[in-house]
Amino acid sequence: MSSIHTRLKIFLVVFFAVIVCGTLGFMAVEDISIADAFYFSIVTISTVGYGDIHPATSEGKILAVFLIILGVGTFLGVIANMTELLLNRRETRIRVQKLNMVIGTFFSEVGTRLLKIFCESDPGLETIQPDLVITNDWSDEDFKDVAKKLKNYTYHIGIEKIDLEDLREYLLAKREFLVRLLENPALLEHEIFTDLLRAVFHATEELAYREDLGKLPQKDLMHLAGDLKRAYNLLVYQWLDYMRYMKDNYPYLFSLAMRTNPFDRKTSPVIT
Repeated sequence: MSSIHTRLKIFLVVFFAVIVCGTLGFMAVEDISIADAFYFSIVTISTVGYGDIHPATSEGKILAVFLIILGVGTFLGVIANMTELLLNRRETRIRVQKLNMVIGTFFSEVGTRLLKIFCESDPGLETIQPDLVITNDWSDEDFKDVAKKLKNYTYHIGIEKIDLEDLREYLLAKREFLVRLLENPALLEHEIFTDLLRAVFHATEELAYREDLGKLPQKDLMHLAGDLKRAYNLLVYQWLDYMRYMKDNYPYLFSLAMRTNPFDRKTSPVIT
């Protein structure tokens, strides 16, 4: 996208330079007003042909030939790059919509429940919990401010507060779903969400390989806590970003997400 912007800027600069030079040139060789000279330049570059006025001198005709050679190519370059830019923006918008559909499916199937499990085990949650109670009044600046605060927060997993057997059963039941998400080509353009899926999938595999989760040594529990913490960190960041996207684009989805906010202990999906 940046290369298209650069090319378009170059073509625009050259295009306007040609118009200015053509206008000044016609004023000099044809001895006409700036309005007529500008008109000459535009008509020549656009190749629509002359009507009521046309170059009367040999110098003017030569200048017109150079303007046609330089101007037409530049003008077509501007049109081509603008068209490409608009098409790329449309394709980008479609890709973003598809990607957020995938992200929404993830949170509906897995992410929201995982967030609830992780945040309920986090001993330091009280320091950020009030900032994550999102409402309809939030602006983009509110989302940005909370994102900045989260960068300075140290996430913790209280492994002793998590029912590892229950978590393993839940994640194993969703393993095929997670694998299908990882295979989705749309995710190649979203590195953070891809990392989140890998973190959740890795935590699933770590839990799956242990036969008895109730008799693990403390060192192994700390290892599992690290795996879950990695997923927890990425989950919160992605959840906040997805909430902002829903608020801006899908108010009805945002309404349900607010009523199932894992950080809001007073919330309920039932509207009263």
